Amino acid sequence: MTVANGNLRVDLRLIADMVEPGSRVLDVGCGEGALLDWLGRTKNVDGRGIELSMAGVSAAVSHGLSVIQGDADTDLKDYPSGAFDYVILSQTLQATYAPRTVLSHMLRIGRRAIVSFPNFGHWRVRLHLLTHGRMPVTDTLAYEWYDTPNIHFCTIRDFLDLCRDLQIKVERSIPLDRGGKTMAIPSCEGIANLFADQGLFVLSREG
Repeated sequence: MTVANGNLRVDLRLIADMVEPGSRVLDVGCGEGALLDWLGRTKNVDGRGIELSMAGVSAAVSHGLSVIQGDADTDLKDYPSGAFDYVILSQTLQATYAPRTVLSHMLRIGRRAIVSFPNFGHWRVRLHLLTHGRMPVTDTLAYEWYDTPNIHFCTIRDFLDLCRDLQIKVERSIPLDRGGKTMAIPSCEGIANLFADQGLFVLSREG
């Protein structure tokens, strides 16, 4: 998926639907900027992005997007409080060194945070570990253990525990299948933790 071909991943389109027109948006780990491009064209947002990969930054900038090279673990602290309406972290939380700190900064600099990640608690992952005794390779966890960029695997239940610990309000919780589509299952913690391939959450500060 690139800016050039105009397509948008299914889960990113769900995220785009959550963003109000004209909002100030920061996309953390934005890749080549496909979501920012989509939001700019369809929602007229004031969109900014940070991306670790220089190749991603170069591609985004070449399409006129406001994207800089940066690291979620070290650079979010430099943004002023309340600078954005939405801070988005899509399929990146598990690759950060300090997820707790990253989430805290997202909700300091943004009114809302939108977060998605692969669910390591899915029943297929559990079954693979039980029957094979090896780390699984799936569509949403598509790396061998020795070359994965993912350093903090978590389940939906783990994530919700962290939100409670940080006094973060979960405004919406959407279970997704491996293709990024909404699943027709209850979004309650136990069922989503077992059957969702991915989780998508809209967060805000308590109070």
